[in-house]
Amino acid sequence: IIHSSSIWSTMETATATSALGPAPATSGTSGMDELMPLVLQLTNAEQREVVLLELSKKRETFPDLAPILWHSPGTVASLLQEIVSIYPLLTPPTLTAHVSNRVCNALALLQCVASHQDTRAPFLAAHIPLYLYPFLNTNSKSRPFEYLRLTSLGVIGALVKVDDSHVISFLLQTEIIPLCLRIMETGSELSKTVATFIVQKILLDDAGLNYVCATAERFYAVSTVLNNMVSLLEEYPSVRLLKHVVRCYLRLADHDRAREALHTCLPQSLRDSTTFKEALENDTTVQKWLSQLLQVVAPGNSNNSNINSGSGTSGNAGSSVSGSVDSN
Repeated sequence: IIHSSSIWSTMETATATSALGPAPATSGTSGMDELMPLVLQLTNAEQREVVLLELSKKRETFPDLAPILWHSPGTVASLLQEIVSIYPLLTPPTLTAHVSNRVCNALALLQCVASHQDTRAPFLAAHIPLYLYPFLNTNSKSRPFEYLRLTSLGVIGALVKVDDSHVISFLLQTEIIPLCLRIMETGSELSKTVATFIVQKILLDDAGLNYVCATAERFYAVSTVLNNMVSLLEEYPSVRLLKHVVRCYLRLADHDRAREALHTCLPQSLRDSTTFKEALENDTTVQKWLSQLLQVVAPGNSNNSNINSGSGTSGNAGSSVSGSVDSN
């Protein structure tokens, strides 16, 4: 729960931080002449809705939009104001499509800030991702809520897309894994895919893998959701989603005790050669990952650690936590 005092404190901090320096210069004078008035108009509540839409359309056109947004006084505070203003509409769920579209345009600009190498660190320092968690914690399956969750996931996905241990360290101090796990079970296919991608990227960092495998409870929370997803994929195949699920299993197998657990808890449909044969016939990458996974978790291969992904970021995660995943 984010209290109002904390909200306004962060807004003030973001405004003060963004005012410390001028926005970096970008090429294209005519384009900047068009862009800067729009950015400045974000602080005007009456003009903000139209401006949010226009700026969200220009994200790809202006690569330095993120620093401009961050360094323009009052801009980040205005975007946060858009976010917190709809909290009362989450419970009970009364969010309309119009309001959802508006706040998603604000989230699109925050995703731009989260993606940029010059603004990612201050974005995390201001704890702005936490303001999106109430959106990820919603249950309504209506289109406005699904769009809101998906766009919020996009912001977190932008953070983890670039391998950065500071991002993973920040996320591990929050509730992002439980939130993603719930969406992986109950969301739309696209939301499930993005949520699984986020968990995958967390696992690919050694700190993330060790965190998940630090207790049996955490490991089985993740593996149970992955197992449930595989069961659904047997009935409704999605190569895009299956790709991330297999990658999560493959990374878990890099951890000694997790690999031991996977000897028995890996779904049978991934072990046989028929269930997903047709779905994967045109994706050699996933076929390779699945083959590596089966080789690692095969009986008698408990010592074959780290022959599969080799994607850890800080050493041998398999030996970093002694006896961390035990059977219940």
